[in-house]
Amino acid sequence: MLKYIIRRVLYMIPTVFGVILITFALFNIAGGDPALLKLGKNATPRSMEEYDLQRGYDRPLLCGLWGKTRAYSDSRFDENAGPWSRVKGVTYTNRPDGRLILPGQADYTVPMALNLQPNRQYRWEMTCRASGAGPGDGPAFQIVVNSNAVQTLTLAGNGRWTRAALTFETGPDTSGLQCRFVVSSGVLEIRSLKIGRRVRHWLDSQLLFYLGQIARCDFGESAETNQRVSRMILSGILPSLALTVPMFLVGLIVEIALALFCAFFRDTLVDRFFVVLSVVLMSVNYLVWIVFGQYFLGYKLHWFPVWGFESWRYLVLPCLIGVISGLGTGIRFYRTIMLDEMYRDYVRTAFAKGVSRTGVLFKHVLKNAMIPILTSVVMAIPFLYTGSLLLESFFGIPGLGNLAINGILNSDVDVIRAVVLVGAVIYVIANLITDICYTLVDPRVKLT
Repeated sequence: MLKYIIRRVLYMIPTVFGVILITFALFNIAGGDPALLKLGKNATPRSMEEYDLQRGYDRPLLCGLWGKTRAYSDSRFDENAGPWSRVKGVTYTNRPDGRLILPGQADYTVPMALNLQPNRQYRWEMTCRASGAGPGDGPAFQIVVNSNAVQTLTLAGNGRWTRAALTFETGPDTSGLQCRFVVSSGVLEIRSLKIGRRVRHWLDSQLLFYLGQIARCDFGESAETNQRVSRMILSGILPSLALTVPMFLVGLIVEIALALFCAFFRDTLVDRFFVVLSVVLMSVNYLVWIVFGQYFLGYKLHWFPVWGFESWRYLVLPCLIGVISGLGTGIRFYRTIMLDEMYRDYVRTAFAKGVSRTGVLFKHVLKNAMIPILTSVVMAIPFLYTGSLLLESFFGIPGLGNLAINGILNSDVDVIRAVVLVGAVIYVIANLITDICYTLVDPRVKLT
């Protein structure tokens, strides 16, 4: 068994790594700009820059030497002139071939949103063309930081679009730093312009930053509460388990007992009654049970408190609602398993030997039905961790379900990503536990 466990753990490593990559892609790529998603469209460039620096979003996505900065937003002038509309001497041509036009023998201060970081290397990248110079003499395009020319680029004045890059370094003090484009002659036209900040090495990326966090069991800091996400998860596990574990165990016992009861009285009025009851319970929406329980059992009859997490009494009503709402699905599932076993050859043999119906059900049918029951039980373990989203939200239970709901409502990416990742990893581990449990209940199953 030990060799099997070691082998399965080794097989799980690529699976877990795949889960990590999926969560990274969902929240760093598919979700759009995390800073804009959290802080909103009215956020200042400085606050977005701080958000990026704290969470590693200023780095390249997968690999590369140049990250991003909020000091200047990437510009494609086929849409509008952006902040360049306030720069004196610059003209702009409208769509569909929008571009900036910078006449020669002048300099133009780049409209920066905030100061650059000190002692860092930056690079301007642009798609541009030069025209209006004499034959064989292209215009000199120069970038000036304050009064120091840091790089000069001579463009061919042939009117062809080309990609150009200008690199410079900042000093220890950038409080009064200005970037100016100096066009000595001719006319410079710019179609796109962006600035990048150099990172430490080629692999210093968002992915490496995320993998480093996971290796340290550090899921970052909540942008909403400014607390460590790992600490928030640890504080939310106990309330979630206090709700989900009793709800799961009570529901499991009741569902299996009623399923055995249906199998005992199969094809009778009792069996039909529970079949109809399970369909009715499955048809009622989860929210209906919550509203009914809070209004009638809590507000009208005052049997249970409806909000908070102060004692076990606050968990009785949500546990009761959780058991009743899942009862229909559980009865149908376990009843099907029991009836499937009831028609096996070994059951007919047991009856032929004179074994009572009760003995057949509990000594033979239930034992042989443990494989699908164990599959259902162990696969529910990750959902015990994540809690019940609706119950915790409606009853004010500070568990992981409530934490996930608040994270979604507040666009708290670090919280949502941590809850999803830990739940996915637990689900992978639950598969291993399921295989081990199979060998404990069924001697025919061997771990090879």
